Amino acid sequence: MPYPQAPWTLQGYAIQTLHLVNIDQVRPLIPLELEIISVWPGKTLASVYLSHYGLGSVLEYSELIVVPALINYQRKIGAWISHIYVDNADSVAGGREIWGLPKELAKFTCEQGKYVTVHQENRKLCSLRYDRQSLAWKQWLSVSAFSAKGTDLLIFPAEVESVLGLIGSKLEIPAESPFFGIGLGQPWLTVRCEQMSLQVDAPKVVGKGLPKNKLFK
Repeated sequence: MPYPQAPWTLQGYAIQTLHLVNIDQVRPLIPLELEIISVWPGKTLASVYLSHYGLGSVLEYSELIVVPALINYQRKIGAWISHIYVDNADSVAGGREIWGLPKELAKFTCEQGKYVTVHQENRKLCSLRYDRQSLAWKQWLSVSAFSAKGTDLLIFPAEVESVLGLIGSKLEIPAESPFFGIGLGQPWLTVRCEQMSLQVDAPKVVGKGLPKNKLFK
């Protein structure tokens, strides 16, 4: 087994963009059994998360996570991850086998403090240009995410401690990208996480009998 068992402790930095997207547009990406949370009439909250985990992490890799919606299932609230890419094959295996996440390999090109671009073979997935942060504060957060493994619905918590700062950014998602159809557009808020310590815990089964995850290849 080439990957570590949960929980995974990761150290590094990340950038997260927040978007309002049309619920009807993202509904096909999410099992019908899950309620999409409306944060504005007809809109839900989506996100793009780009990170790099370095020294001190159980695995060192870069990651792109696409969240098309916030969801509710039996009064449990969390993010639904529709697309996720990393540049480490052990992370792909662990993500799929532990958390049921549809991880795929991709190549990350970045210059810290300026931009990050993600490609899969000759196809560009997205690029993000961003400013350096100025005002920053230390913050602890606890969040949850849902995933599907086989026909089981899973939920897993993550705890993060980081120095947060608001930054400007410009996100580009070309038409050939698998998540172009989400309609993310430009972020209305972008957060940069420095000196980040993240712990992702093992998942728990919260539902059974879901259709098998069609996002897996």
